[in-house]
Amino acid sequence: MSNSSPVDRKFIVSAAPHVHSGMNVQTVMRDVILALMPAVLIGIWFFGFDAFRVLVLAVAGCVGFEMMMNRLLGRQATINDLSAALTGVLLAMNLPSGSPWWLVIIGSGAAIILGKAIYGGLGYNPFNPALVARVLLLISFPVQMTRWVVPQGITTGMDATTGATPLGAAKEAAALGTPLNEAGLPGNLELLVGNVGGSFGEVSAIALLLGGAYLLYRGIIRWQIPVGFIGTVVVFTGIAHLVQPDRYLNPLVHVLAGGLIIGAFFMATDMVTSPVTRKGMLIFGIGCGVLTSVIRLWGGYPEGVSFAILLMNAVTPLIDRYTKPRVFGQPARKLFEEGASS
Repeated sequence: MSNSSPVDRKFIVSAAPHVHSGMNVQTVMRDVILALMPAVLIGIWFFGFDAFRVLVLAVAGCVGFEMMMNRLLGRQATINDLSAALTGVLLAMNLPSGSPWWLVIIGSGAAIILGKAIYGGLGYNPFNPALVARVLLLISFPVQMTRWVVPQGITTGMDATTGATPLGAAKEAAALGTPLNEAGLPGNLELLVGNVGGSFGEVSAIALLLGGAYLLYRGIIRWQIPVGFIGTVVVFTGIAHLVQPDRYLNPLVHVLAGGLIIGAFFMATDMVTSPVTRKGMLIFGIGCGVLTSVIRLWGGYPEGVSFAILLMNAVTPLIDRYTKPRVFGQPARKLFEEGASS
């Protein structure tokens, strides 16, 4: 029988580290959702009620599928951690504002079931769930996924019209041999504010940059992935633009247009699917930038952010393996073992 008092038995000794940051899954997800709100609100302002409809459907769909899969698999309910809600927000922001309801529901199911639940739930998924859904929808329903609505404003009351995104227009101009200055591309100010066609959550560069700065300030993400990602795209596209300025966009347009900023700050930095070491994060960001540039400049799609992040998600375990810190005393132990075996 133990002689320890009831007070002694209350002390539990566990392995290091013992420092607690004060953050948990719910607070992290909440901060990311808050950081996305400026871009969400501007997207709703430019694209109107349809954008709000897509957002509500995507969040409700992801939360609903999360509840369903938890019940079917006998797992504890996890909707209170806001991870499913965040997946819904990111999915909505990667869809055209005019997406039909069934497309949003299919995407929600794909994100939760194929991108998360089948791997064991939150923390075990190797790929970003929202990007799994986006790529699946893009491959399966290319017409609906490339029907971009031209912003009309929330108060105009005008019928929605469709048009090409800046990257899509540039790709079409290059295919036809038309100089870029004749392609009718929007100016940098329009790209910065968000008055351009595209997915409703990726159009306002300034709103996304503000959200990314908030995440950096809160310590939710580190600078290595966004800087490596965006910096590599600037270098690659800048070289291409210098060589053929009539065929390739200048690097500033590549940064402001499309999903580069939302991808670099909000999806490539996903804690579960990105490397854990700082060196690994930088390698991951550079890899995403290289793949995005190659697809944008020479691939069949005008946008390559989603494909690039998913491909780099696949090699994250290898990056972690080869960039993990060296264990203290490991070289000496290895020399001792080699000497003992000789």
